[in-house]
Amino acid sequence: MTTELLPVILCGGSGTRLFPLSRESHPKQFLALTGPQTMLQQTAMRLRGWNEGISLAPTPTLVCHEEHRFLAASQWGEVESGAASIILEPLGRNTAPALTLAALHACRDGGDPVMLVMPADHVIQDITAFQNAVRAGLEYASRGAVITFGILPQYPETGFGYIQYRHEHAEDRVCPVEAFTEKPPLALAQQYVQQQNFLWNSGIFMLRTSTWLRALQLCNPEILGSCQAAMRSARHDLDFIRPDKAAFTACPSDSIDYAVMEKLLAHPEWGIACSVVSLKAGWSDVGSWDALWKVMERDSRGNVVIGGAVLHQDCNDTLFMSNSRLVTGVGLRDLVVVETADAVLVADKRCTQEVKSLVNRLSQAGHRITNQHRKVHRPWGWYDLIDSGERFQVKRIVVNPGASLSLQMHQHRAEHWVVVKGEAEVTHGERNFSLKENESTYIPPGHKHRLRNRGAQPLEIIEVQSGSYLGEDDIVRFDDAYGRIDASESPHG
Repeated sequence: MTTELLPVILCGGSGTRLFPLSRESHPKQFLALTGPQTMLQQTAMRLRGWNEGISLAPTPTLVCHEEHRFLAASQWGEVESGAASIILEPLGRNTAPALTLAALHACRDGGDPVMLVMPADHVIQDITAFQNAVRAGLEYASRGAVITFGILPQYPETGFGYIQYRHEHAEDRVCPVEAFTEKPPLALAQQYVQQQNFLWNSGIFMLRTSTWLRALQLCNPEILGSCQAAMRSARHDLDFIRPDKAAFTACPSDSIDYAVMEKLLAHPEWGIACSVVSLKAGWSDVGSWDALWKVMERDSRGNVVIGGAVLHQDCNDTLFMSNSRLVTGVGLRDLVVVETADAVLVADKRCTQEVKSLVNRLSQAGHRITNQHRKVHRPWGWYDLIDSGERFQVKRIVVNPGASLSLQMHQHRAEHWVVVKGEAEVTHGERNFSLKENESTYIPPGHKHRLRNRGAQPLEIIEVQSGSYLGEDDIVRFDDAYGRIDASESPHG
């Protein structure tokens, strides 16, 4: 008998330890770190090729922050022909509420699928081994157990949670869980590795929808109640599902482990079994720069080079990343050197967990750099802030074929547009006209306008803004193809 499996991909998280590449508006799950595909796309692609009694639900579920909805939708569409249900969290509330939203959506018509719950920002190198591990635990999950997947520890890592398990028979692939420990100190992590009955907690789970909802009712009914209220009042916006913001804001923030797993183990009388499957598939959560260094191909001296503009000499065990400029290094050892268009990180590879605290300091000081890159992606394309100064900004804007910016107006700034590639269709007040390469136009403050690309190639323009205030919140939208009329949304275009 074939069991239908519903993939649930959790796309939350900010990936602050991978700053300056990962930012709040473009976190690591939407970055291409280990190959041409982004982390989300790699997660989607490892769902291909199932056989031997497993069929995937035709519409997987993604849960992401509403700010990332177009990133999630466009990246999914680039690698998968089928649609996905994309649930938008109004704000981050950790993994337990995110999974609850997905479970409530999955059972809305009375169904009770087995959910395969996966973070969108992990690396799994051996897809066959991953699928075999899922297959090993599927029967148990179908019967009402909670299945988690553990990784054999390679060293005493203090940044991971640990799963203690009981190995009853040598041939068993699925073993009872005895305890969860979250991020132990080094001495305890060393002890766990030596005991050989502990696994790293991968954060991947498999269980029936009804099992999760019953467990949550027993362990944390406040989360369940808030999510039920949020989904009862959810609205559909284009291809997105928007839970009610007020109800979801009242939801406690908690992880799957803290909210449910640890409490289930403390109450065996509830009758919900917790088991673990050992996953030997080249797993990494790529949670820091040293973790990325470990999963990447290294040269004979242990160096990793990402990006073409890198030149190094007499360096060892160092990660170099170049995104826009030449990066050079001489005589370096055990370092991380990451260059982006607006920031550079140099860190001892042993201290990369501390990057998060550095980002927190920048955020508390009010630096916008923690939120977004100089290059900002939008549903219609992207823009790059080339230069700025008192009363002016210069942007390079690229509009995808067939796409358009919203019909909008600015109160405080004027805009000068120069077409450098392609042909633009411009709406200015009641006029509609075309601009070809090397042609320009001027939009005064207070004038309605829109930029559209009806061509088959990307449209590229240089925009010069001038005025007394140039903030991105100086925008009023009158019409938008992407449903962004809500006045609370302020991004450009």
